[in-house]
Amino acid sequence: MKRLLKHLRRRRGRWARRILGTLLALCLALVGTVWVAYLLTAVPEPHPETVSQSTVFLDAEGEYLGRRGPVDRQDVSLAQVPRHVQDAVIAAENRSFRTDSGVSPSAIVRAAVATLSGGERQGGSTITQQYVKNALLSPEQSLTRKAREALISVKLDRTRSKDSILEGYLNTVYFGRGAAGIESAARNYFGVDAEDLTVSQGAALAAIINRPTFYERTGSDTKVTTTLQKRWRWVLDAMRSAGSITPAQRSSAAFPAFRFYPPGDTDGQRQYLIDAAAAEAARRLGITQDQLARGGYTVRTTFDLSTQYAVSERVRQRSAGLPKGTKLHAAVIAMVPGDGAVRVLYGGTDYAHQPFNDALSGAVEAGTALRPFSGLPLGAPLTELASTAAPTPLTVASAYASAAAQGTYATPYTVQRITRGGDTVYTARPDRHRVMGSVMAAAAAKYAVPGEPVTYTGGAGTGPGTRTLWESAYTGRLALTTALFAEHPATKGHRARPAHLPSSAGDLVTGVRSDVFTSKAATPVSG
Repeated sequence: MKRLLKHLRRRRGRWARRILGTLLALCLALVGTVWVAYLLTAVPEPHPETVSQSTVFLDAEGEYLGRRGPVDRQDVSLAQVPRHVQDAVIAAENRSFRTDSGVSPSAIVRAAVATLSGGERQGGSTITQQYVKNALLSPEQSLTRKAREALISVKLDRTRSKDSILEGYLNTVYFGRGAAGIESAARNYFGVDAEDLTVSQGAALAAIINRPTFYERTGSDTKVTTTLQKRWRWVLDAMRSAGSITPAQRSSAAFPAFRFYPPGDTDGQRQYLIDAAAAEAARRLGITQDQLARGGYTVRTTFDLSTQYAVSERVRQRSAGLPKGTKLHAAVIAMVPGDGAVRVLYGGTDYAHQPFNDALSGAVEAGTALRPFSGLPLGAPLTELASTAAPTPLTVASAYASAAAQGTYATPYTVQRITRGGDTVYTARPDRHRVMGSVMAAAAAKYAVPGEPVTYTGGAGTGPGTRTLWESAYTGRLALTTALFAEHPATKGHRARPAHLPSSAGDLVTGVRSDVFTSKAATPVSG
């Protein structure tokens, strides 16, 4: 019996050694396979859509005007992202980012525990993995793709700096509201550049990352706003625990105000401005408009958005009282005499229904609008102005701006400056020359001073038969031209045809003049 037990113990020992040897061999084979796979794995280039950038348009004061491009994204360097914003994202998405190897088993365990316990949602993927998944790999969900994601993440972590990975992540992660990357998110949610984000704003954007399409309605949906506030506090608490912010900063933090979403109904008006500025910007850079849209430029325009909106609202209110079947067309241009910067460019009520810009391209019956220039010798490009029956409003505005500048014509422009990656690639310089003789210049000089604008009114038709109404007014700081006409829109079987202006047209012109000449653009600088 003893001999049998001894034999059995020997056999168990041999089996145990065989099993251990097999397991060890399998482990070594697995490690070897992973190591070979690691060596053979190349870090792919980012997808084209993750490197494609939009071009952003701003008004003269830096107010966001709109964008052109397939993706609302603009690259910024990590140095342009405040450290507290970087720390907020790390606190929200991957607290071990600075020390992990690109993958974090502990983060996966924490995410699973938080999910099972009903705690605050945490991502199981590291920031490195998220960047690889979003920018370098397809969205396919499979074990093979997850394994490749992990391998690439580890290799990326070993071959690139943490700052480089974080920069790539911040420029590609989706924040909702159509915004990819921290720069576009800062503009869409708060109307600022990424470099100007406060601690509270940075924590809010970091809190949005895990549910961007849900949180994008923050500020306009009470339930969504309340939910984000809870996560925002959680991010700030994590930052305080990590020493990223002080207790005083945490206690003084206030939930930030968000821009309303979805945007209002002014988009149709902004597109006229973007159209004009995009065409000019592409021409100045010598590229196509498609190249401009995908190039990641920032175009600072000459427009004054607040005055533009005031003019738009006044035209909208007056148009509402028109007789049925009549449409009012208004063209308004305000520019700086002797410089050419266009401050207001109203070319239509809604770009979606009428992309044609009446202010830039509309040929409107002038009538007596050009009487002050009759018989005067004018230089190019105003040479044929007095003999033109239907000039564009832009041409008329340029003529009166020249009078305001004592006979000096300045080529109208809509683009002040173009930058890319923080570097200025274009700056506007006024293009001017004399187009009026000394007699007209002397007459204009008498009026070209700050104060009440000099006003000329003209048009075609009189009384109830008025077909067009023009007014040009100027001071030394601003020249304004307003043109009105009405039509019966085209219907099935009938072309559009002229209509008589309503009796309230004169009030509209006066109101536009008041809006423009009481605006900041027309107000003399004190001191």
